[in-house]
Amino acid sequence: MNPEIFAEWHRRRGTQVLRTESSWWHQQGPRAYQAFPYHWVITPAEAELRQFMWQYQALALRYSTPMEAATGYMSYHAVYEGNDYDISQLGKWARKNIRHGLKTCGVEEISFTDLAREGLALQLDTLNRQGRSVPATQKWWDDLTMGAADLPGFRAWAARVEGKLAASVITFQMDNTIYMLYQQCLRQYLPLHVNNALGYEVTKQVLSTEGIKGVLYGLHSLDAPASVDEFKFRMGYHPKPVRQRVLFHPLASPFMNNVTHKAIRLIQRYRPNQPTLAKLEGMLRFYLEGLRDHSQQTVPLHLRNAISDSEDQEP
Repeated sequence: MNPEIFAEWHRRRGTQVLRTESSWWHQQGPRAYQAFPYHWVITPAEAELRQFMWQYQALALRYSTPMEAATGYMSYHAVYEGNDYDISQLGKWARKNIRHGLKTCGVEEISFTDLAREGLALQLDTLNRQGRSVPATQKWWDDLTMGAADLPGFRAWAARVEGKLAASVITFQMDNTIYMLYQQCLRQYLPLHVNNALGYEVTKQVLSTEGIKGVLYGLHSLDAPASVDEFKFRMGYHPKPVRQRVLFHPLASPFMNNVTHKAIRLIQRYRPNQPTLAKLEGMLRFYLEGLRDHSQQTVPLHLRNAISDSEDQEP
């Protein structure tokens, strides 16, 4: 599968998609663009980035670049590489919860029609539980799910408890890598460990596909709580080191400083559920950290503790 299919999915959702020499880019917020394919680690020329920002009046760009790059925040991709994923390789916590989950739910591939009809409640509940907010209307959800229904490489998966949709995830095959997208769950089923069962079964099944070399469970997020990635790493994934570079438009960059960052964080205290503010705070934090000397950067916790004893301990 190629990036143009992924681009078409975004276009069907009303998201602007642009192409430059090094990558594709989709709009992630007001005048902010994320590079894709997500697992690519790129080194765009500065002239390419400047032309992009001036031509399309982009406020901010975000992309993954090598660890040896001169600028960029020390970050990671949550990945599983290889084809030998098995419960026996996981820690005690994961093994126990996966087995419990598989006893209480059934994991299966479902149609995007079913996901469109039943899934919005899960998405809203998950965002609320994580303290995040997006304008998730039924139309937004229909565009997201049904926009993928007839595109090659997209699949929808579900964990059901007594026939009721308890958790779901969308996967997409990008070249030899599977992307996990929009995993969600109703909180009433969290004690049944349906997310563990779903994550395990989907990972194991997609890795059995011929030619697949790994799964990307997501980028180091701008605004998600740390628990989101803790779950992934307990499930056998690991943080693959990269630098995430955030670049602001030349006319805006002089105002993107520590004072502005502190002001945005102060505003967040009074408006905690504003997704645009949360993304902007994250973009500015990554940008400022990325400008610091590499030895002085704040290393993300999950990158410092890539493999830790906590894998085998009860939470």
